[in-house]
Amino acid sequence: MSNEIGDEELENFYQKVKRDIEESGYHLNPDVEFTKYLLKNILLNEQRYGYGACPCRLAADNKEEDLDIICPCDYRDPDLNEYNTCYCGLYVSGDILEGKKKLQSIPERRPSPKEREQSKSEERSIISSLDIPVFRCSVCGYLCARQEPPEVCPICKVSKERFKRFI
Repeated sequence: MSNEIGDEELENFYQKVKRDIEESGYHLNPDVEFTKYLLKNILLNEQRYGYGACPCRLAADNKEEDLDIICPCDYRDPDLNEYNTCYCGLYVSGDILEGKKKLQSIPERRPSPKEREQSKSEERSIISSLDIPVFRCSVCGYLCARQEPPEVCPICKVSKERFKRFI
């Protein structure tokens, strides 16, 4: 396993992410150097762990534990709505992109491991009492009622594993 990300690999990843994000109605941080630094660390996390954990949080090297922090993380949209940027500053609002607002520090939204486990336990209790499965995309909130979640979220394009049984 190489810990090197070449300039060409990074540039290709940057262009792909930029295109995909803009097609989804989101915006990358306009500071290209900073944005590429974040993307490089997502690629490094992909090499280390096998998944692109957010570069701004410490990954547990356990995909199931880290599903909420695989970029785009579950906290992106609430952070964008409230603070005009995600926690690490990779995603920004149109106001920041246009220079109407400035980036600011924002508080960590991710619950502690103990709080996450308590929440999972409560979810399991509710879900076990229901007959019809409804799955929710943990990134964008898309809901679908079916036996299995879709392979890819039709809204934000994250993979099947980012869906949680909702009902």
